[in-house]
Amino acid sequence: MMNRHVFRTGWKKGAMLALTLTFGMAVAGCGAATPSKDGAQATGTAGQAGAASSDQKLVVYSAGPDGLAKKLVAGYEAKSGVKVELFQGTTGKILARMEAEKTNPVADVVVLASLPSVQGLKKDGLTLPYPEAQNADKLNPDWSDKEGNYFSTSASALGIAYNTNLVKTPPTSWADLAKPEYKDQVNIPDPSLSGSALDFMTGYLSAKGDGGWTLFEQYKTNGVAMAGANQEALDPVITGAKSMVAAAVDYMTYKAKAKGEPIDIVYPKEGTVISPRPAAILKSTQHEQNAKAFIDYLLSDEAQKLVADASLLPGRTDVKADKRANLDEIPLLDTNWEWMGDNGADVTEKFTQIFK
Repeated sequence: MMNRHVFRTGWKKGAMLALTLTFGMAVAGCGAATPSKDGAQATGTAGQAGAASSDQKLVVYSAGPDGLAKKLVAGYEAKSGVKVELFQGTTGKILARMEAEKTNPVADVVVLASLPSVQGLKKDGLTLPYPEAQNADKLNPDWSDKEGNYFSTSASALGIAYNTNLVKTPPTSWADLAKPEYKDQVNIPDPSLSGSALDFMTGYLSAKGDGGWTLFEQYKTNGVAMAGANQEALDPVITGAKSMVAAAVDYMTYKAKAKGEPIDIVYPKEGTVISPRPAAILKSTQHEQNAKAFIDYLLSDEAQKLVADASLLPGRTDVKADKRANLDEIPLLDTNWEWMGDNGADVTEKFTQIFK
């Protein structure tokens, strides 16, 4: 059965089978020296990949962020000579596009902003394992697949972003946003449009149990507004139309702050949720060698520095960010990723019913 968190509208089982047959790709034993579909040898390095094969194309669907995605593509293209066709959108838009293309898959690699979503792709047999990926052993093991089906090359944390002109004493707890002094001043992203927002909601509920719904019901009572995807929720706070964003993506806040905007972020004392950004090769890829080389590039020193410069948490534990809080500085909730993946669709449905 299709994982409900991956495609909320769901694929029929027959269509899923047809898609699997369309993929028709051998998965097991895809090593660095495994012949790719065009007969070339997968070398495992971006620089060698372009030279070893006449295949000069790769299609990447990325949940961004925009500037970073383009820099990563440019870096890979410069080293490999491979031309990348890049589609950018939210995790929801990417999954919807993949669903629309299910009978004629286009993407070779997807980079999502939600770990449960890529876990769903793996569960449904849509990912191509690449356990030999270079530097995979340096990734945070909690965010990536030990069998090499996906690699979280970056991550963000969810916090409370606030306008520093309007909020002089920032809240310290998620519960603070339900206080009367913050009535009608808070936005929260729509979990049907934002994978990271859904990560927060499912992560919070996995840690708090059904009692966690009380917080979101109190938010609704206090006038918290569900306001589009992450940027749409943050922009009114930057302009001063709203005071705060609950479940704000931290790197967006850090970037706006660096540009001089009156914005900052706090991580509530009871803990928050990390939202890894996994990359995966799709089993339907027609450019397997290039896809593997792209993954290797994402895990390289160069690419991980680009991640850190973009105010995201690097996926590699040996790379630190200097423009933001690192992982050991962020209080975390005790989340259950399996529960989050299994219950994402139900949480989205209930949450949107509460806020509509």
